[in-house]
Amino acid sequence: MIDFSPLRNKEVTFTQFAAGFTRDDLAQFTNEMVDKMLALIADCKDADVVFLPVDPDAHNAFAADSDAVDLAWTLGHVIVHTTASAEESAFLAAEMARGIPIQPRRSRYEVPWQTVTTIAQCRARLEESRHMRLSSLALWPDAPHLDIAYTPWPAVGKVNALGRFLLGLRHDDDHLGQIADIVQQAQASRS
Repeated sequence: MIDFSPLRNKEVTFTQFAAGFTRDDLAQFTNEMVDKMLALIADCKDADVVFLPVDPDAHNAFAADSDAVDLAWTLGHVIVHTTASAEESAFLAAEMARGIPIQPRRSRYEVPWQTVTTIAQCRARLEESRHMRLSSLALWPDAPHLDIAYTPWPAVGKVNALGRFLLGLRHDDDHLGQIADIVQQAQASRS
């Protein structure tokens, strides 16, 4: 699986990190990431999907409802959130690869997390996201416009299509520990 530690350790910039990868690498990393998430939830039951974990660090400044700002996320919530973020990065990357300059904007749809109540839905959402992300890579021209770049937020700096796609995988990676923790708590509560 892709190792984001050079970024976490601030050994390289995001631009430097992304420069070493290809579209084929992005497809491989996408498959590995989705497979990893599926492996993390392999032994889950429906009750685990809606289990409300203990998360003292829970804080969502972007929550639409003020009552949900400090609410811990369920497994279903994390799955729909991570897939929506990765898909957003994938679709913006496809536009950039095709030579379309990106204006800072969102290209995001997140399945309402409250509707995801079964492990089958979580697995289906991950597989659907895999399909969408890989399909977005198929939209890239043979010679992608890697000169098209923008700064999605200052801490990341300028990214081209490779970097924009990688931002989604990085976000997935950031949530792997959270998924594992929710699963562990949910399964312990069943014991």
